[in-house]
Amino acid sequence: MNLTFASATPPVVELTQRGNLLTWISDEKLALALPIVCYWTVSAMFFIIDQADLFAQYRIHTPEEVQKRNKCTLREVITEVFKQHVLQTMFGLTLNYFESVEMVGYEAHDMWKLSQKYPFLSSYNIWALYYLVIPAARITFAFFLMDTWQYFLHRYMHVNKALYKRFHSRHHRLYVPYAFGALYNSLAEGFALDTLGAGLSYLVTGLSIRESIVFYTFSTLKTVDDHCGYALPWDPFQIIFPNNSLYHDIHHQSFGIKTNYSQPFFTIWDKLLNTRYHDIDGYVAKQKSLRLKHLAEAKQNDKNAVSSFLDSATLNDQESKDTKKTM
Repeated sequence: MNLTFASATPPVVELTQRGNLLTWISDEKLALALPIVCYWTVSAMFFIIDQADLFAQYRIHTPEEVQKRNKCTLREVITEVFKQHVLQTMFGLTLNYFESVEMVGYEAHDMWKLSQKYPFLSSYNIWALYYLVIPAARITFAFFLMDTWQYFLHRYMHVNKALYKRFHSRHHRLYVPYAFGALYNSLAEGFALDTLGAGLSYLVTGLSIRESIVFYTFSTLKTVDDHCGYALPWDPFQIIFPNNSLYHDIHHQSFGIKTNYSQPFFTIWDKLLNTRYHDIDGYVAKQKSLRLKHLAEAKQNDKNAVSSFLDSATLNDQESKDTKKTM
């Protein structure tokens, strides 16, 4: 692309239909499919980590708590999430049907206008502003709008006892969250909170189709990570965002259910409206202590099992030798 915008005459606009990123699927359908694929893939990854007992030192809860405290089975969770994804896809296809075809060919003209508005910027800075900074700002604003939508609707579902009992209580059957359960909701709540919230954020901010792919997929991955059940020190989501798995885990506990409503990105509304849990550091320290105690007990049990096995093997060997002597 020619990055020279010094001309006083704007570039000619010749519009054509935007091509797709992949030859075998449209960008519109990719925006619907990729988040779902990522949801099940990453959830399966965390499930394997659970089953193999990897990274046990970073578990928020012990495996015993998952079995004892949760009020729904894994099968129920997977079934409900599958229903959510069907409804989500149907809504997305309906939205796509009424949208106009996305066109390209105006980019050089738009960048030329930016160069006229900001003549002190170089051509490469104009390019970066147009293709990187402005899209990132739109997506970040969409994050904020989605957070705002979810905070107030989520909080209202806790304040209104009828709504909580009828809809939102299902999600709180997971006292100990895990990745597959990120979208374990009633269909009505899932549509209102997640599907409609994401759709409105997309429409209000005017995201392009490709920007929506990033927005929907990133939002999905963040939601799964918030429910993963691990406080991983190298996890980029948990490093960048204060609203992370530990923060949201508090909301799933009986003592924190009336706090930490913000999801999935920021904690702005909790801070502004004083609904942030008061002792997050204390909870983190407590759970870390429980994890370390559980690990120490598991190591001791393993050590005892090995010791018992060796003692048994030694005894059997000695008995074998004694038998040979008497023969």
